[in-house]
Amino acid sequence: MTIENILLWVAIVIFISVLSSKLSDKFGIPVLLLFLTIGMLAGSEGIGGIYFDDAKLAKSIGVVALIFIIFSGGLDTNWKDARSIMLPGAILSTAGVLLTAIITGFFAVHILKFSLLEGMLLGSIVSSTDAPAVFSVLRSKRISLKQPLKPLLEFESGSNDPMAIFLTAGFISVLTVENMGITALIPRFMLDMSVGALVGYLMAKFIVFLINRLKLGYEGLYPVIMISLVLLTYVVAVFLKGNGILAVYLAGLMLGKAEFPNKKMIMRFHDGLAWLAQIVMFVTLGLLVFPSHIVPLIGAGFLLTFLLMVVARPVSVLLCLLPFNITIRKKVMVAWVGLRGSVPIILATFPFMAGIPQADTIFNIVFFVVIASVFIQGTSIPVLSRILKLDVPLAKKANYPIEFERTAAFDAEMIDVIVPFDSEVVGKRIGDLDIPEKCLIVLICRAGKFVIPSGDMIIESGDVLLVLANTADFLAFQQTLSRLKKEG
Repeated sequence: MTIENILLWVAIVIFISVLSSKLSDKFGIPVLLLFLTIGMLAGSEGIGGIYFDDAKLAKSIGVVALIFIIFSGGLDTNWKDARSIMLPGAILSTAGVLLTAIITGFFAVHILKFSLLEGMLLGSIVSSTDAPAVFSVLRSKRISLKQPLKPLLEFESGSNDPMAIFLTAGFISVLTVENMGITALIPRFMLDMSVGALVGYLMAKFIVFLINRLKLGYEGLYPVIMISLVLLTYVVAVFLKGNGILAVYLAGLMLGKAEFPNKKMIMRFHDGLAWLAQIVMFVTLGLLVFPSHIVPLIGAGFLLTFLLMVVARPVSVLLCLLPFNITIRKKVMVAWVGLRGSVPIILATFPFMAGIPQADTIFNIVFFVVIASVFIQGTSIPVLSRILKLDVPLAKKANYPIEFERTAAFDAEMIDVIVPFDSEVVGKRIGDLDIPEKCLIVLICRAGKFVIPSGDMIIESGDVLLVLANTADFLAFQQTLSRLKKEG
C-alpha cells in the first residue's frame, strides 16, 4: 500500500469519526461506541477489509493515546469543584476499583470457568470507569447532574485508571512469574503509586517554572514543548518503577489550577489532541477485534455485564461512600453510571503480550462488556437521573468575541454576570452606577448580540455583563446588581 493510499484511509477515517460526533450530540450515542464501530467496519470482517491483528502495536498506540487523554482530563478538571470531593473520589478510584475487580473476578471464575487468578485478571481489566461517556449522553439530552455528582464522577474516572493498570499488571506478573504470590503486590503497590504521585507533583512544579521563564519567540511552540513534557513525565515515572498514568494525571490536575503563559491555548490544543488520540485509539481497537470471535461469548458476556452493573459496581460504591454524607439517591446514581470505556479494552491487550493462555477469550469478553455497558447504561442514564430527581438543566456556555487569560502578574479575571429583572440598576446609565474603581464592564450581551458599553448606555434586565475585576471588586459589584428596586 502506497503512502498516498494510507493517507487517504487516515483522512477518511478521521473525517467520518469527527462527523459521527454529531450523532452523539443528537441521539445520545457515546462517541466511544461510534469510534469503535467505525474501526470494526474498516476491519477485516467489515466493509473496509483492513486486516489487523497486531496486539502489541495496538497496545502501544493505546498507551500513548491514553497518556494525552488522561493529561487533558486532569488539565480540564475544575479544581474548585474537585477539591470538595477529593477524598470520596480517591477512595472510589482505589478501594472501589479493587472491590469491583475482586467481585467481578469471582463471577468470571464461575461463568467462564477461569482459574481464580485469571478471573481476578479479568476483573481488574474491567474495573475502571469512563465518565466522558456519561456526560456525552447527558449533554445530548441538554441535562447535567446535581452537585457533587459531576465533579465526583469526573475525578473518579480520571484517577481510577492507574489502579486498574496496576492490578492488571500485577495479576499478570503473579500468573507468569514463578513463585510470586499475591502478597508481593502490596509493596509493589506502595512503590507504584508513591513514585507516580511524586513524579507527577515534581514535574508539574518544574513545568510551571519552565513555562513561566522560557519566553519562547513563537506562541505555537508552547503546546509543542508541552507534548514533550507530558511524555517525559510518563517516562520518568515508569523508569523509576512508578505509575506513569498517575504521574501524568496528577501533573495535569496541578497544571489546571496553576497560572502560566498561554494556558488557554495549551488547554485548547490538548483538548483537540485528546480527541484525536481517542479517534486513533478506538479505531485501532475496533480494527483489532474480530466480531465472529465474540459471537460464541455473547451469553457469558451478557451475564458478566449484568453482574458487573447490578452487583460489583453498586456494592463497591455503596461500601466506599458509606462514611460520607451523600444521599442514597446520589449513591445509586454513582453506582449506575460506572460505564466501562477505553482503558479496559487497552488493558485487554496486555495478556496477549504476556502469553496468558486465556488472552483471546479475555479480550473478546472485555470488548463485549464495554460495548454492552455503554449501550445499556448509557441509554438509560437520562431516564434514571429524572426518576431520581438528580438532573439539572445543562448550563449553556457563552462564547465571547474577546478572551482574557489570568496571570500571576495581574490580579483580575473576566467574569460574566446577569442583571436581575428587578435590580435597582435597570434603567440607569452605566456612568451613574456605583461601580468599584477597579471594576470594568468590558462587553454587554443583549438579546444574543454583543454591545460595546459606554457611559451613556442604559442597563436593561437580562443583560449579560462581561466584567474585568479582582475578586473583592467583583463581589462588591454583584451586591450592587442584587439590590432590588425600591417600591414607588
